[in-house]
Amino acid sequence: MTISTWNFYERHGRKRALAADGLLDQVPFKKSGAGLHVGHLLGYTATDILARFKRMQGFNVLHPMGWDAFGLPAEQYAIDTGTHPKITTLRNISRFRSQLKSLGFSYDWDREISTTQPDYYKWTQWIFLQLLKRGLAYQAEVPVNWCPALGTVLANEEVIDGVSERGGHPVIRKPMRQWMLSITAYADRLLEDLDDLDWPESIKEMQRNWIGRSQGAELDFVVINGNGQEEEKRITVYTTRPDTIFGATYLVLAPEHPFLSSLVSEAQSKHVEEYREHAFRKSDLERTELQKEKTGVFTGCYAKNPANGQAVPIWVADYVLGSYGTGAIMAVPAHDTRDFEFAMKYTIPISWVVRPDDSNCGNFEKPYSGEGSMINSSCSESGLDINGLPSKEAASRVIQWLEKSGNGKKKVNYKLRDWLFARQRYWGEPIPVIFLDDTGEGIPVPETELPLTLPELDDFTPTGTGEPPLAKADSWVITKDPLSGKPARRETNTMPQWAGSCWYYLRFMDPKNSSALVDKAQEQYWGPVDVYVGGAEHAVLHLLYARFWHKVRQAK
Repeated sequence: MTISTWNFYERHGRKRALAADGLLDQVPFKKSGAGLHVGHLLGYTATDILARFKRMQGFNVLHPMGWDAFGLPAEQYAIDTGTHPKITTLRNISRFRSQLKSLGFSYDWDREISTTQPDYYKWTQWIFLQLLKRGLAYQAEVPVNWCPALGTVLANEEVIDGVSERGGHPVIRKPMRQWMLSITAYADRLLEDLDDLDWPESIKEMQRNWIGRSQGAELDFVVINGNGQEEEKRITVYTTRPDTIFGATYLVLAPEHPFLSSLVSEAQSKHVEEYREHAFRKSDLERTELQKEKTGVFTGCYAKNPANGQAVPIWVADYVLGSYGTGAIMAVPAHDTRDFEFAMKYTIPISWVVRPDDSNCGNFEKPYSGEGSMINSSCSESGLDINGLPSKEAASRVIQWLEKSGNGKKKVNYKLRDWLFARQRYWGEPIPVIFLDDTGEGIPVPETELPLTLPELDDFTPTGTGEPPLAKADSWVITKDPLSGKPARRETNTMPQWAGSCWYYLRFMDPKNSSALVDKAQEQYWGPVDVYVGGAEHAVLHLLYARFWHKVRQAK
């Protein structure tokens, strides 16, 4: 179809068919002053072919286009060029729209949306308030990837070799007050419902791995002081292999573990602190990279293995994350590759406790991570004896013993962490919360006052203090509680770039509705999306976040 022919259809309308079919592209994200690239056109051409085919079959096709235009890349481009992000964003949208129209794609431009428009992000803010009402949005002091030069928190995926992906600026780990969304409360549903999705198996498997559900046990190791006496302090570890407890020959704490500073001996204090500072310059992805050489420092302190009473050294190493499990592990070098490499490097004892069913030998040159029969796993003092048991039965026996002896319990864990939902930058959706001056209590902005619009700032550059740029907008920040009239201040963090893209598929169904996110009748007619085309790199962020928000919205 030629451009002129399609323009005729746009002017005079198209005959409405009875059956609906929704085709959706991942909308372009405004990263800079550049235009569309061939990657955009690859997916857009495919969906356009399908849209035309479905129309010829008599379907009423929803084939829209919009712009995901908030976020750090757009803001950084504006800073680099000295032009306000609102201006650069509108300019880029105009360029993209012109390019798409010149290519003759059959989009329904009457449904065009932009995540930066107040009539759109009004409903992004409304969704946040629903999360807040349900206790799924909360504040916490969490270690984050802080980039002083960019003046914002970065996701793990945005940090490479200790520097920001954009600009190559140094990044450090720093505790900061952040808004969090409790996506972990939906971990089981997000995992189990994947089976019902008609998605490529590779995408579903990426989400399964990202959620990372595992079953195991939490157990306590009592700290031993320099005189060999037990202290009241206990280090709790999480393990998926409680059957290997007799093979634990050392503990490893994450560099950010809260007990670390109080455990370190005076002789090791300087070494540990230097190691921590170095670790805080790495992202979580870098720290857990399987191919990297394992490093660590001995704390000078020991703990008691509850199964056999042996004193095991406590180390700090960056391959353990404070955000996963308890931030501490029991290391079993004979049966874990990372622990084995670490133990070999630092000459830590290795104790073999699992014998493969096809082997008569318990002495191996390489770690064995599979199941088998238990060996060297008995202690009369603790009363725990699992010698000869198969691994699964041994694990159950150990958990029973832990719970009976008060040394631990059964535990289900997830790799998935709660969603860090705050950014220290200007170009994003304002978070609709105020804080009372006298108590510091956070109060949601009434829904009738939405949208809470982004103030115009001439200076939108980072403050350099950790405060977001919005803190400069005094006339906007200083406000009053609409109910009590008490003095208050607005939240100056903004939402992350993923916020507006979590739900645009719904807004396309009813883009001009000012009284609801989407009319139920419109959603029932058009939904759900039949075909969604985009990059697999969005499988564990954009697509997972969208599923989370949709489940919260549908929950009774």
